Amino acid sequence: MKTILVDAWNTFITESGIDPEIMALLDRFPNPKIIVTNANEEEQAAFGMVNLPYPLYSMSHHPDKTDPYYFECLLKAYELKAEDTVYFEHNADAVASAAAVGIKTHWYDKDLRDHKKLQEFLERSM
Repeated sequence: MKTILVDAWNTFITESGIDPEIMALLDRFPNPKIIVTNANEEEQAAFGMVNLPYPLYSMSHHPDKTDPYYFECLLKAYELKAEDTVYFEHNADAVASAAAVGIKTHWYDKDLRDHKKLQEFLERSM
């Protein structure tokens, strides 16, 4: 079963809190989920990344998600293989970074917030 990697800020979490449509969509899948962020502990608190429904992974900017090493460390930390994960994210450089290590990715437009396209990606990828 593939693990779904979910970008935290501006994707799963916005200024209004957790996006209820993304949460409902993710809950349709029995797959494990991991929320990924660059944020350090102080930033996590400031952005409302507390009491989340799924585990949160961060390297506190050492490095950021735009560095493939971030995803190599994440995979190692959770004993995952790249081909057993999918990832959606609003930052194109982070999407490219994850793809560089073999993770199937989807660029999520944080302004358009097209939940239908996201659903299609997840359904195709499982």
